[in-house]
Amino acid sequence: MKAVHFGAGNIGRGFIGKLLSDANVAVTFADVDAPLVDQLSHDQSYKVKVVGSQCQIDTVTHVTAVNSASQDVIDRIVKTDLVTTAVGPNVLDIIAKTIATGLSQRFDAGNLKPLNIIACENMVRGTTHLKNEVYKHLDETYHQRADVLVGFVDSAVDRIVPPSEAANDPLEVTVESFSEWIVDKQQFKGDIPAIEGMETTENLMAFVERKLFTLNTGHIMTAYLGALKGHETVRDAIEDQDIRKQVKAAMQESGEVLIRRYGFDRDMHNAYIEKILGRFANPHLRDDIDRVGRQPIRKLGENDRLIKPLLGTIEYGSSNSTLLKGIAAALIYTNETDPQAIELQASLTEHGVRPTLAHYTGLAQDSAEAKQIEALYLQLR
Repeated sequence: MKAVHFGAGNIGRGFIGKLLSDANVAVTFADVDAPLVDQLSHDQSYKVKVVGSQCQIDTVTHVTAVNSASQDVIDRIVKTDLVTTAVGPNVLDIIAKTIATGLSQRFDAGNLKPLNIIACENMVRGTTHLKNEVYKHLDETYHQRADVLVGFVDSAVDRIVPPSEAANDPLEVTVESFSEWIVDKQQFKGDIPAIEGMETTENLMAFVERKLFTLNTGHIMTAYLGALKGHETVRDAIEDQDIRKQVKAAMQESGEVLIRRYGFDRDMHNAYIEKILGRFANPHLRDDIDRVGRQPIRKLGENDRLIKPLLGTIEYGSSNSTLLKGIAAALIYTNETDPQAIELQASLTEHGVRPTLAHYTGLAQDSAEAKQIEALYLQLR
């Protein structure tokens, strides 16, 4: 079995690429980083340091790489069995044209085998979004054939992959031992590939929101509350007992939404929260707060990790005081190397808290929540 994977960064190599290779899938990475592509195509292997209660180093094989802006990647799509991505939500729109070109040439070449495409991104229904973008670039004469032969499979992914500290090996990547890759079994075309570590479900949104409302909400709460107190890493912040207490409270607030919406067992979900807190405290992972906290505008979006669970608490009339504090902390976050953080601070200076909230989050300026966030913002500064 062959796969084309867009994105040869740490997540691509350490998570999806590794799972595919471990399942004896021949993986071709597609990326625009020419030195990275050259080294991957030359070495055709790389090391992954897996850290949990113990550490081990695995070697990933069966891999090569091509430039994602070249004809080479089109040629691979023509013949591949699977396409996956780990490029970040903003880059999906860019690679959509390449995938559309690959599909049209695949059909022209007479390849009528089913092809499944899975976007493995931190976004809700990312593959559905990618499909819509691909179809914009795909000539309408191919749409019916694509509807029949191409499965756009939504997924939920979860693995912490911090920047690697292996200065002598640019390909080595560090990952935590925990990983979760859940896909919507109803969206596949043809046989579902047997890949250990890829789980199928008929209720994907429950798992998408469980991850978004727990791992992502907790991670960003830890980062923004940690930044307020001058911590440098997620582990430093979560070992601050005051922050840990608040992060846990925020995940319980978002968890109440999940329990009511999807019928999750309360005790099992509380155990899941404890597991997430343990992952943040992994002594072998150095996860910088600025890596987690970057792009605050995206993370304050109405479908993202702070506002979406907040909207759920409003829907169900449940408590949300800690989530509101996390949103206020997000507004305070500064990072002179992050364009979004700079833009957010400029908006706050020019327009004030509630107009900025309304613009970036969709919360009404005169809502009770916006007023509470403004009061917390002024209190925390």
